Amino acid sequence: MQWTYAQDWAQLNRYQKENEALDKSSIDVVFLGDSITEGWPQFHPQFFTSNPFVGRGIGGQTTPQMLLRFRQDVIALEPRKVVLLAGINDIAQNTGPICVDQIMDNIKSMTELAAAHAIEMVICSVLPANSFPWRPEIIPTQLVIDLNEKLKAYANENNLIYVDYYTAMVDQKGGLKAHLGYDTVHPNSEGYTVMENVLSNHLPINHE
Repeated sequence: MQWTYAQDWAQLNRYQKENEALDKSSIDVVFLGDSITEGWPQFHPQFFTSNPFVGRGIGGQTTPQMLLRFRQDVIALEPRKVVLLAGINDIAQNTGPICVDQIMDNIKSMTELAAAHAIEMVICSVLPANSFPWRPEIIPTQLVIDLNEKLKAYANENNLIYVDYYTAMVDQKGGLKAHLGYDTVHPNSEGYTVMENVLSNHLPINHE
């Protein structure tokens, strides 16, 4: 019989070697997410080198992919907290159609996994966006608002930290302020500075 092997859909190999080599005692917080999280160390490397933080973002990922790699890229690293920034690629339907409630189900599952391993979940709002460069037929403006409302309500109901990047970064049309991004979705260096300032209200951060 000839066997065919599926591709690494959740990209479990992406951080496998880095995870094996990591000194777990040096990690306090894992940042889990998509390209916005992945790009953070590139724009502001000192944010991660000056703090006990590790980034585990993968460009283009959706919440079902993050859920599949949650054990490997979060639980196995034994952090005290995980900062989750996820959902914009679900709205863009990167891995197929999905509704806001299904996005929330995946985030709830990750939160429950974290809680079962004594890891505190920090839930972040999705950044504002009113268009996708790679999916111009989708208008995400209201879906982002709807998802953030559900994220905030879930965090409040479960005594979780909710980090509101959206309010600090949205323009009058419900999109990302132009000076904070290099396109309509992704923050630039100034955008990451805003995010770090917002996050510093919830986590101790060394800005050196």
